[in-house]
Amino acid sequence: MSSAIENLIRLLDLETLEQNLFRGLSPAEGWQRVYGGQVVGQSLVAATRTVEAPFQAHSLHGYFMRPGMPKKPIIYEVERIRDGRSFATRRVVAIQNGAAIFSMSASFHKPEDGLDHQFPMPDVPEPEDLPSESELKAKFFDHLPENIQNYWKRERPIEMRPVQFRNFLVPKKEKPAQNIWIRATGALPDDAGLHKCVLGYASDMTLLDTSLLPHGTSMLDPQMMLASLDHAMWFHRPFKADEWLLYAHDSPSASSALGFTRGCIYRRDGALVASVSQEGLIRRRTR
Repeated sequence: MSSAIENLIRLLDLETLEQNLFRGLSPAEGWQRVYGGQVVGQSLVAATRTVEAPFQAHSLHGYFMRPGMPKKPIIYEVERIRDGRSFATRRVVAIQNGAAIFSMSASFHKPEDGLDHQFPMPDVPEPEDLPSESELKAKFFDHLPENIQNYWKRERPIEMRPVQFRNFLVPKKEKPAQNIWIRATGALPDDAGLHKCVLGYASDMTLLDTSLLPHGTSMLDPQMMLASLDHAMWFHRPFKADEWLLYAHDSPSASSALGFTRGCIYRRDGALVASVSQEGLIRRRTR
C-alpha cells in the first residue's frame, strides 16, 4: 500500500468523540484552505458510521459555506433525521471555530431489485494508452507556478489520466466537456463504504475546471477566483475506487460568475456507477 493511500485512509478514519460526533484532521501539507473533496469524504464517513448494515449510501447533497483551515481539526456533527424500513437519512454539519464550514444531507438505501437503465459510457481510449502523470509532469513541471510544483512533488492518493490533454499554461477556448480516468494509487481495503468515501474525495478535483474551458482560461489563471459552492453525488452501482474509473464531465451553463458542471463516473466495463453535479464560483478579479 502506498504511503499516500495510507494517509488517505487515515484522513477518512475519523476519531469518535461522542455518539454522533466525530473529529477529522487535514494533511500536514496542502493548499491554503482545506480541499473540498476531503470535507465531502469525511462528512460521508461520519454519516456512514451512524447507519447499520445493510443500508448503503446512495446520495449526498452538500453546501460549502466557509473555507476550511488545514491546521485546525474539523468537527462533524451528525443528526439522525430518519430510520425507515428502506431508507435512512442523515444530516452532517462540519464545524471549525464554532462555525459551520459545510453541511450535507445523505440518504442510505437498503439494496433491492428494480428497473435498470443507464446512459452509455463515452467511447474513449483505455487509460494504459494515455500518458501517465509522471510522463506529463516530466514534460511540463518546470513551467508550472511554484505552488503547483509543490503540489505535484508530493505523492498523491488519486491518479488522473486526462483523455483530452490540455495545456493549462496556454489555455484556448474549447467545448465545455472533458473525460478523465481516475483511480486510487494503491489498493484499498475491501469495504464498499470506504470506496464510496474515496470516490467522494476524488469527485471534487476536476469538476469546476470544466466550466472554464469555453472561456479560454484555467485554474492556474491568477485573475480567476474559484471555489466550490455545492456538491451533489448519487451512487448507482458497485465499484472499486482503486480500479480505473472514467469521469466524464460537462458544463451546461455558466452565468453571474457561477459555473455549473455535471459528471458521470463509469467502470471500465461501461457500468455507470455514480453521478455528480456541482456549482462553483468562477469570478474574474477586478484588481
